[in-house]
Amino acid sequence: MPTAREPIVCYVTGRKSLGADASPLDLAVRMRTAIAAGADWVQIREKDLPAREVLGLARAAHREAAGRGTLIFVNDRLDVALAAGAAGVHLGGESLPATDAIRWCRAGNAPAGFRVGVSCHSVEDVREVEGAGADYVFFGPVFDTPAKRKFGAPQGIAKLAEVCSSARIPVIAIGGVDAVNAKSCIAAGAAGIAAIRMFQEQSDPAKLSAVLTRLRRASAKL
Repeated sequence: MPTAREPIVCYVTGRKSLGADASPLDLAVRMRTAIAAGADWVQIREKDLPAREVLGLARAAHREAAGRGTLIFVNDRLDVALAAGAAGVHLGGESLPATDAIRWCRAGNAPAGFRVGVSCHSVEDVREVEGAGADYVFFGPVFDTPAKRKFGAPQGIAKLAEVCSSARIPVIAIGGVDAVNAKSCIAAGAAGIAAIRMFQEQSDPAKLSAVLTRLRRASAKL
């Protein structure tokens, strides 16, 4: 895991952004690249795929990450995350109610150390899931990103800083985050960043590793 001065860097998968004909196999290649390059977390976010295919991706990623320190998370599907032996589940607005899922996991139904993260869009959201026992939150979109324009303007750095200052659990910045603006997210108090395009636009593990190294070095100087 990263030290206190090193941001968590998470690859959130997005098969559709690879192209209309992209397959789970194409996605598996990107996950291998991210893991080989040193991503701290990989979150499999493929809501349109059948559970069986998501499970296959999660198991493959889990095997690839063995011994490398990368943690694998599954978006939305608690059952798949548990079956795959993932490090945790990430819940969004269309997932199981976060408070119910957290309560179920904390009642001994999930392995020790199993993490539950939640997507939040306000200080109030963060406080609610933090009180319920969430391990971390994603906050965003911080910057402009095509996928979120229909929901309105991005939250911005000032809002991210407000959320980070009020939270007692790690806040991961997401939404339009790239290797250039990630430093401003860390400066605002984020424990790390999550991105799709930053990972999927680079297919060479060595070059992606160099990008992540520069990001971490820049953050360490803050």
